[in-house]
Amino acid sequence: MTTETVHPLVRRVLAPNPSPFTNTGTQTHIVGHGEVAVIDPGPDIAEHVAAILAATAGERIVGIVCTHTHRDHTPAAAPLAAATGAPVVGCAPILAREGSGLEAGFDHSYAPDRIMVEGDRVTGPGWTLEAIATPGHTSNHLCFALPEANALFSGDHVMGWSTSVVVPPDGDMGAYLASLDKLLGRDEAVYFPAHGDPVTKPQRLVRGMIGHRRQRENQILKLLAAAPRSVAEMVAAMYVGLDPRLTTAAGASVLAHLVDLRSRGRIAEAGELWSLAA
Repeated sequence: MTTETVHPLVRRVLAPNPSPFTNTGTQTHIVGHGEVAVIDPGPDIAEHVAAILAATAGERIVGIVCTHTHRDHTPAAAPLAAATGAPVVGCAPILAREGSGLEAGFDHSYAPDRIMVEGDRVTGPGWTLEAIATPGHTSNHLCFALPEANALFSGDHVMGWSTSVVVPPDGDMGAYLASLDKLLGRDEAVYFPAHGDPVTKPQRLVRGMIGHRRQRENQILKLLAAAPRSVAEMVAAMYVGLDPRLTTAAGASVLAHLVDLRSRGRIAEAGELWSLAA
């Protein structure tokens, strides 16, 4: 595996874990030179951990920084910390949650040395990472701003290849949309996501993502206006021609919208069927 420079302050190493949910794999970003941060160390695959160590040879890792605890993002934190003595920092653990069945679920072994919240920082020579709370994809998701590059590490909240999966009960569509709106109020010029290429027009992409979710919401309301329906029936109507491997993810997305609409009093649930609120 090779290390790619995507900005004078940022390098990335691609993990060998391609899938329908990870695109070409999880991208581990290395920030700075000499004293560096490693963002989203990725899955515990020996060759990936070795690639990170090779990319940072002769440097000191001052923080292994995690955006959220899906198992394609954090398991390599433990062996990387053991090899380097670097602290694991970033998102809080998620406790007592079952795996989602998507993206291999949550990493319940994740144990950070420091939990970061909104505004907390990790710093090194010529660089600063500032935590931005962006719940929605998961309840513990953080993005990290790099002001010296006018950049944002967007984890899975905003990706360069697809919209994020939001899986209840931990994933929350209302929180996800609020977090997207939060990013619209910021002015970073480029996003470095954990999956996909750098996003060079992030505001346009984020507006499009919000619009896409509102379109899905309107589809659901239109379907329920015609008749009560199950999640499976809505997926079949809304995702024509979908790759069968993504059916479960589409169902989770529809359910997330339904839970959000119910919380706003727009719809009601009766067994497996959902309908417009009376």
